[in-house]
Amino acid sequence: MRRALVALPLLVCVVACADKSDPPREIAGADPAAGLEVMQRVGCAACHVIPGVDWPRGLAGPSLEGFGDAPMIAGRFPNQPDVLTQWLIDAPSMSPETGMTAMPITDAEARDIAAYLYQLRD
Repeated sequence: MRRALVALPLLVCVVACADKSDPPREIAGADPAAGLEVMQRVGCAACHVIPGVDWPRGLAGPSLEGFGDAPMIAGRFPNQPDVLTQWLIDAPSMSPETGMTAMPITDAEARDIAAYLYQLRD
């Protein structure tokens, strides 16, 4: 019984990471095109490679290619719209050791960015 309890979390992680058949996440009222414009305005590409942004192609943060398929944000948080929106606005409040700074964006702008990121699928 104890062995089964130890193996269960590992099995859940393997299954969650392997299944990429979910449809793209939708955020009601959000505009992916506006999200791309916000990312360009605030300079997200200074740290991240972002499909749709040719320059700059920052290397300080992870590439955002395929972000819509990622099960986790920063390897720690479930990749869900409400969590992602909070992360985009103020990542340090969720993870003080992150290199990502709090961003000068509104909740609506964060929702637009999230809508754009969720379209980035492998």
